[in-house]
Formats: sequence, C-alpha cells, structure tokens
Amino acid sequence: MSAVLTWARPRRSVLPGFGPAMGYTLFYLSLIVLIPLAALALKTATLTWDAFWATVTDPRVLASYRLSFGASLIAALVNLVAGVIVAWVLVRYDFPGKRLVDAFVDLPFALPTAVAGIALTALYAPNGWLGEPLAALGIKVAFTPLGVLIALIFIGLPFVVRTVQPVLEDLDKELEEAAASLGASRWQAFTKVVLPLLLPAILTGFVLALSRAIGEFGSVIFIAGNMPFVSEIAPLLIITKLEQYDYAGATAIATVMLVISFALILVVNLLQKWRQRRA
Repeated sequence: MSAVLTWARPRRSVLPGFGPAMGYTLFYLSLIVLIPLAALALKTATLTWDAFWATVTDPRVLASYRLSFGASLIAALVNLVAGVIVAWVLVRYDFPGKRLVDAFVDLPFALPTAVAGIALTALYAPNGWLGEPLAALGIKVAFTPLGVLIALIFIGLPFVVRTVQPVLEDLDKELEEAAASLGASRWQAFTKVVLPLLLPAILTGFVLALSRAIGEFGSVIFIAGNMPFVSEIAPLLIITKLEQYDYAGATAIATVMLVISFALILVVNLLQKWRQRRA
C-alpha cells in the first residue's frame, strides 16, 4: 500500500520555484517580444494583398533590401575572419597594451550609435583623416555603400570576438602540442584540431553580428548619405514611411525584414546543429 502511495505522489521538480519562474519568463517574453511582433503582424494585415505586394516590391524598397542584407552579410563574413584573428591574438599572445586593446574591442558596445556614425563620417569624409588619402586614390567611402559596410563592420566585430574568446581561453593547448608531436604543422593543427572546436562559437558570433547589422540604424545613416537606390538602408525607409504617417507601409517593410532575418538565422542555426551532430 505504501508503495502505491509513493508511486502516486507527484514528483517534485529538481529546480525550486520552476512554476513561478516559468510564468514570469513567459509573461516577460510576451510583453517584450510576442506582443510587439503580434502588433506588427496585425498592422500589416490591414493592407490588402495587392497593396502589401506593391509596397514591398517597390523598386526603391528592393534596392534598400539589397543594400541592408547584402552589406550585413558581407560585414558579418568579414567580422567572422577578423574576429577570430583578434580573439586569437588576445588569448595566445602577450604584448604591451594588451588590456587597452581588449577594452577597445568593447567600444562599439558602449559608444552610442549616433556618435559612432558621426565619428566614422568625419574620419572617412573626403576631407577626413582617412577619407582624403583614399579619395586621392579614387576610393570614396563616405556617402556610399562602402561607408555602410564599414559602419556595419565596426558595430559587429565585438560580437564575434567576445563569443570566440572565452571558448579559446578554455581550449587546452595540449591538443595542439599533441598534434605537433604527431607531425602536424601549425596550420594543420589549427584547421584540424582548433577550428572544429571553435566552429560553434564562430557561427554564434556570426549570427549575432549579422542580426545586429541588419537592424542597425544610428551608426549608418550619417555615413550612408541616404540616397535612394544608392545608399538608402531599409531601416531608414521604415522611418521615412513612419514620418509620412504610412504606418501600414512601414510595418509591411518591417515584416519582410523580420521574415528574411528569421530565415537567415534559422539556416545558420540548423547548420550549427548539423555540425554538432556530425561531431
């Protein structure tokens, strides 16, 4: 009889307070994420399909999509390589000013995006410190898509560095030494031993940098020049429609950006899980 009672007694959760914590989590996510997204979908639904399609396929809108997603993808790929190199140098080498360089990596996190945009514009303007010598070589940065790309690289680098750095710090150097003792070169030890272990963190940093770049606004609008069909990003076009009180049009563009962003992140996450299963 006691065994039956014991079996029927509900099992207690290992984590204390799981019920209230889960309730708070769902409430918080609903308030911060789900409700705004639902409002976005509902506002977009006020458009007819023809009006929605005409808005999101307007040539000016398509040009802004190409710039926003294309520049964001290129910037994330650049940061993927540069971020791994910076993290490697900070972890594996000692040099004067290392702590200062390590602190500079977090500068895009702390710096207001508008300040970053103004600073980059002043730096790369035709009469700026870097813009003037580049202009002499026939390379114009400010007020071009290249300026947008540089701004997105600037704000995305810390995501890769700070994601890869702690994993690299925990990586046992004996694995590389064992590979070297078996005759592997330094490049072979990195590509065959270190890189597979870092790959999940690298992909995570890539996704974070890509996500941040797609929605970036403040650091881009100053250096972009915001010329339609040339250097106008999609977030700026959304702001423009809001200023024109075209709320449905703004939410339509935002909805397309949301769907494409989610699809990109989903693909990268699926690739990461597939890689982990193979490992």
